[in-house]
Amino acid sequence: MRTLIVTAFMSLDGVMEAPGGEPGYRNSGWTVDGIAFDEAAYALKAQEQDEAGALLLGRRSYEAFAPVWPTMTEEFPRYNAMPRYVVSTTLEGDDPRWPATVLRSLDDVAALKQTDGAPLIVHGSATLGHALADAGLVDRYHLLVFPVLLGAGKRLFSDADQDKTLLDVVDTETYANGIVKVVADVRH
Repeated sequence: MRTLIVTAFMSLDGVMEAPGGEPGYRNSGWTVDGIAFDEAAYALKAQEQDEAGALLLGRRSYEAFAPVWPTMTEEFPRYNAMPRYVVSTTLEGDDPRWPATVLRSLDDVAALKQTDGAPLIVHGSATLGHALADAGLVDRYHLLVFPVLLGAGKRLFSDADQDKTLLDVVDTETYANGIVKVVADVRH
């Protein structure tokens, strides 16, 4: 059985939208605007790439990543080589620049989790992340929490009326620039 990991850059108030400068969000680029770069804070990203067996993305994140990530051969060599899955009920087909298998439902994701292999990792994909968490399919969170409050924006966690979910924090570290790494397993 595969582990499903949701990874995110998150503000202290839970916003995950447009961390790297994506257009359309008033605080776009908030992970670099006013936050000193500390290479150690991003070691988790290299670790994720080494450990992941496949990427799992929502449609909007896939459509944003597909034209860009294939050209980032130094930053994402393993992600560009591993299988990719897109969860979407509306996507007509994959992007030939960055081929992926289209999954149509959370049942398809649950079936994929039942296969043997290295972890499935979810980048971006706020809507998918909400649905996966609400369905009890998330096994672990890899969070880099930035010392910033953003107010409005897409949030990492849904506001669905769910029972309490307990987490076991298995790794944490605070970096000189104020970023806090939190790795937490979901108790099932």
